[in-house]
Amino acid sequence: MSVRTVVIIGGGVTGLSTAYQLARRQYGRIVVLEKDRVGAGSSSRAAGITTGLLWSETGVQARQIGLGLFRELSRTLPGYHYHDEHGCLNLFSPALWPDRERLLPLYDRLGAPYRVLSAAEICRRWPCLRPPPDFLGLHDPAGGYSEPPEYLRALERAVRGLGVEIREQTTVTGFRRDQSGAVTGVRTAAGELPADAVVATVYVWTLPTLAPLGLRLPVKHFVHQRYVSAPLSSPPAFPPVNADPYGGYVRPAAGGRLLLGVETAERTEWRVNTVDFRMIDLAAPAGLRESTVERFRPFLPELGATAWESSEVGLISFSMDGEPILGPVAAAPGLFVGLAFHSGGFSYNPVSGLLLAELVSTGRTSIDIAAFSPDRFSAPAADAYLASVVPQKHAVRRRH
Repeated sequence: MSVRTVVIIGGGVTGLSTAYQLARRQYGRIVVLEKDRVGAGSSSRAAGITTGLLWSETGVQARQIGLGLFRELSRTLPGYHYHDEHGCLNLFSPALWPDRERLLPLYDRLGAPYRVLSAAEICRRWPCLRPPPDFLGLHDPAGGYSEPPEYLRALERAVRGLGVEIREQTTVTGFRRDQSGAVTGVRTAAGELPADAVVATVYVWTLPTLAPLGLRLPVKHFVHQRYVSAPLSSPPAFPPVNADPYGGYVRPAAGGRLLLGVETAERTEWRVNTVDFRMIDLAAPAGLRESTVERFRPFLPELGATAWESSEVGLISFSMDGEPILGPVAAAPGLFVGLAFHSGGFSYNPVSGLLLAELVSTGRTSIDIAAFSPDRFSAPAADAYLASVVPQKHAVRRRH
């Protein structure tokens, strides 16, 4: 009996998580192909913030599983720690709160824990935070954050230890297909690699990677920036904060540092038309860090006296309706995709890897993910969306 083979395109957190879950199920031969080095794309530039309080039933259900997996991995992956000491805080101005308040009955029905906090309660719990008096916080006690480089190293070690083949510096140039149109493997410069299933987790490289199959999924990409401070005089003690009123997020970081991230609302989408695109070719606008610090400083006064050590510029991916795209592709049997996780690709990765592994190995998933189906978009709607030009402020705002 021949050994089943799965090829995973993309060596970021979703690809590695899929490989990890398949290896734990002893699926067969598992090969991860990465055109650069492991984690060189969005994964190493992620904020690592995680909350289960999302915007749809499927999203909330998936994240509840994912939060449990983060805690499990924190116990079982040497060198990785999930920081849930303070949970995760989602911050709202009076103008933004009604849209989230409407979701509280959904959280109640699905058993997602939360607590609504006044500005005064936020200050009492975390004295370093100073929200305006009319702001509200939606606290997720199960949320938290990870350090992406630490997580990537730990997950890569675990995957290799389970016998997964990881081939770096290997670009997929095309696909094998049989007479029925089913995908039966991939092509690289080194030759063809037959497979029983192919999983594409290439995020911003999705359109050029899948172009040989004639697939055009409606995804757009937007630049985001994150900055890491020098160590503070005392380690910061507060939860990671998704701060939409300030256009970004802030959290404690390794070594007593702060991590500050920001969007550029007026900047239009960044189109990735070739698999040769590299994240290191991106740049942040001059003066953005300074203006971001000034914007956040009333909320977190410690920022005013903070020195900065490093910065990263990356891309986040959004689908036309703001929900992830995950599942089998009807037009190309044998192909599965996992992408467009808004700004929360890192947060989704344990459960997205689990769901993709379930689909590949059994054809069934532990929750209903029809809302994430790649086939939910019509071709004309997808083409129209791809032809449009969208500034970041008009994208569906989905943070972590």
